[in-house]
Amino acid sequence: MQAKLVEVFEIAPDVKHFVFETLEGEPFPFLPGQFVSVSELVNGKQITRAYSIASAPNGNRFELCLNRVNDGVFSPYMFELKSGDAVDIRPPLGYFTLRTPPSDVILIATGTGIAPYRSMLLTELAKHERRFTLVFGIRHEPSIMYRGEFELMERDHPEHLRFWPTLSRPDPSWKGRTGHVQKHLDEAIGDRRDVDIYLCGLKLMVDDVRSRLKELGFDRKRIIYEKYD
Repeated sequence: MQAKLVEVFEIAPDVKHFVFETLEGEPFPFLPGQFVSVSELVNGKQITRAYSIASAPNGNRFELCLNRVNDGVFSPYMFELKSGDAVDIRPPLGYFTLRTPPSDVILIATGTGIAPYRSMLLTELAKHERRFTLVFGIRHEPSIMYRGEFELMERDHPEHLRFWPTLSRPDPSWKGRTGHVQKHLDEAIGDRRDVDIYLCGLKLMVDDVRSRLKELGFDRKRIIYEKYD
């Protein structure tokens, strides 16, 4: 199937938010946390890349969050797309989705690993079925993607969302959390072992947090992860 780019805008340095809709209004159902594959001919080669969907299900629309990899093959192509351009896509797939029955959730992300969590929170938060803690690791303050949205969600649902952006390279003016996401695991979890923990981001972070969780005695079935490299 094909999708047309409706809107694109920058949300952080070298990070863009893309809004697509399927051609002819073809329905685009998916579960929050799933990904869509985009396939195009780039420099004479057919290239396919999978991207987590960053929006709640909404008819024939879906949204993506991409960072530009300057020496990459596909992201520079995506960054040159203009409103009205069309791309080939494959139907959504993936098992990085919220489990049932509902339990409280800790979401840990670095970089554009935040995308599936935006989808989950936009869809699930208002149901008040789960309490979420979102620990978002990024280097610099201007790179906190969707910051305003998450802060508004936290204000609107204070009993059901804790939003913890943490900077590994903060400016002196930063008053929030610092260091890597691993530093804040103990505070996020406390003495609980009955929460589901989702990890999304680079392999180094995901592997390190998984190792720490296993040392803490977490059931591996409660650790759900997706690596971006």
